[in-house]
Amino acid sequence: MLLKLAFLFFIGSVAGWVLELLFRRFFSSANPERKWINPGFCTGPYLPLYGSGLCLLYLIASTEELHLIQDPAWNRVLLFFFAAVCMTVIEYISGILALRVMKVRLWDYTGEWGNIQGIICPKFSLIWALLSAAYYFLVHPHILDALSWLAENLAFSFFIGLFFGIFIIDAAHSVNLTAKLRRFAKENDVIVRYEALKHTIRKYHDEQKKKYRFFAPLSSDVPLVQHLKQLIEK
Repeated sequence: MLLKLAFLFFIGSVAGWVLELLFRRFFSSANPERKWINPGFCTGPYLPLYGSGLCLLYLIASTEELHLIQDPAWNRVLLFFFAAVCMTVIEYISGILALRVMKVRLWDYTGEWGNIQGIICPKFSLIWALLSAAYYFLVHPHILDALSWLAENLAFSFFIGLFFGIFIIDAAHSVNLTAKLRRFAKENDVIVRYEALKHTIRKYHDEQKKKYRFFAPLSSDVPLVQHLKQLIEK
């Protein structure tokens, strides 16, 4: 089971990164310039929130055979609702930990109706429900096939281990970087808006006609503290 969940975490993290990449490029109101933005907290092409979410959706979908409601249609509606609630809770816990512990706001739903602390809102909870339904009807059968394939090709577990090795190193690097943001935030009694900081650094590179590193969005020839001070001034 642990190998299955590790495999699902790998698939979900990468697929979620691609989904967020396309959303921010073509649909996000926070990106009116329609530029490619590396989403998330880590450097590499993966989002652990989506990896955890896929593991959760798989476990929830696997409970359908319990038939909590006799009517199959309403039983599925209950599954989608429960999945949306669970994903919203995961999103809230992740967001509140980032705010309270690291003094960093990784995303901001402040402008959305019914939001709670700018971390969760009804609009994105509904999106989680729709994604859960899409997963159930379009992805889950293929996930089961993929898990069967994995059971017959255990050599692929090497690549899963390689992924987690890279992911752990990346996460450690990101935590170290965030520690610097936390130190600055505590010294100046502010909350660092992560996406706004990335936008500020990218704008600086565009104005100076300097190369912008997509997979290292906080990297710059100017000290990070200077970009942070500029963000505060705004």
